[in-house]
Amino acid sequence: MSQAPETGGGPVVTPARVVIALCLVAPFVAMLWVGSYAKTDPVFIGIPFFYWYQMLWVLISTALTMVAYKLWQRDQRARSAAKGGAAR
Repeated sequence: MSQAPETGGGPVVTPARVVIALCLVAPFVAMLWVGSYAKTDPVFIGIPFFYWYQMLWVLISTALTMVAYKLWQRDQRARSAAKGGAAR
């Protein structure tokens, strides 16, 4: 019997790439779901919830983007090593 043709270097869904996607999509979902944070209580050091929640997501988004970037670097090194290329 014949063997199935091998696919080239096309897109591959791996667990790492799923985590990367979740890290990058989470801030968008959190900010677009306005009904979840469109309120004034609880107040934190005199700042209404609406404002401090958004500022908190700035920090969370930064951390999630860093995690996604590091996972992407590791994924690219692994793919390069699997192909026999030089790892950076």
